[in-house]
Amino acid sequence: MAERDVLECVVNVSEGRRRDVVDAIAGAGGARVLDVHVDADHNRSVVTLGGPAVAVEDAARRLASHAASLLDLRVHDGVHPRFGVVDVVPFVALDETPRERAVEAARAYAAWSAHELGVPVFLYGDADPGARTLPDTRRDAFVRRRPDAGRGQPDPRLGATAVGARPVLVALNCELPTDDVGLARDIARAVRERDGGLPGVRALGFLLGSHSRAQVSMNLVALERTGVERACDAVREQARLRGSDVDRVELVGLVPAAERARWSHAFRDRSGISEAETIEARLGRAAGAEHSGGPGPAGAA
Repeated sequence: MAERDVLECVVNVSEGRRRDVVDAIAGAGGARVLDVHVDADHNRSVVTLGGPAVAVEDAARRLASHAASLLDLRVHDGVHPRFGVVDVVPFVALDETPRERAVEAARAYAAWSAHELGVPVFLYGDADPGARTLPDTRRDAFVRRRPDAGRGQPDPRLGATAVGARPVLVALNCELPTDDVGLARDIARAVRERDGGLPGVRALGFLLGSHSRAQVSMNLVALERTGVERACDAVREQARLRGSDVDRVELVGLVPAAERARWSHAFRDRSGISEAETIEARLGRAAGAEHSGGPGPAGAA
């Protein structure tokens, strides 16, 4: 492994309502935590880890172990699809790190999770020899597909985990000024790739019960084909065609600096997503904090 190997790992945990529990889980990631995004309606938190590859791998395992000790899928509810307390663990090669390094990390994590936590694991993306997607994995798990590691049935308390290796993606939500979840689902259907929409866009419509708003939630998995501004503009256009609009854009996790640099000034103002919310800025802050001995950016949410 080269010293320049840098990984991102975006751990999706099925807890977003008890902030003390989320903080305890994220805290297990230590200095490798770049961002913590908490969503009570989804009852889900996204913890972004980043830095030297081996350190990120270790942090992901510590975080997962702590989550497994605190969470129970049997008492979980939320609007987001999930099949485990540690639901999704993707590894991403950053900078000039070979993509195979993320594959190696994902497969090693999968073997560790199955052995140490007793959690069955499904590989996806570059880590899966069949290159199956995360949506395909959610659909087929335990029905048409056996786990790649671990027991053949989900753990009653911990469920299962999807572990992948993939390029950088951006996750974001567009909130509508209405509680009409049917409208959000119609818009999601219009913009997502699988239904003839924009390439590389995955989208679902949800109702946010905490403040009676509908939301179009998107993962942009091919930024070179459809970037953030284009995807958000498409959601706004579809909303306006249906007599609505977009009230707010919410970033889930971080965005690559190169992607943000493509945005118009108007969209930067409208989205409110700052340069401080880029992967590169958070990696820089984390490195600076390590050198100075100060706290890292783990509290960013």
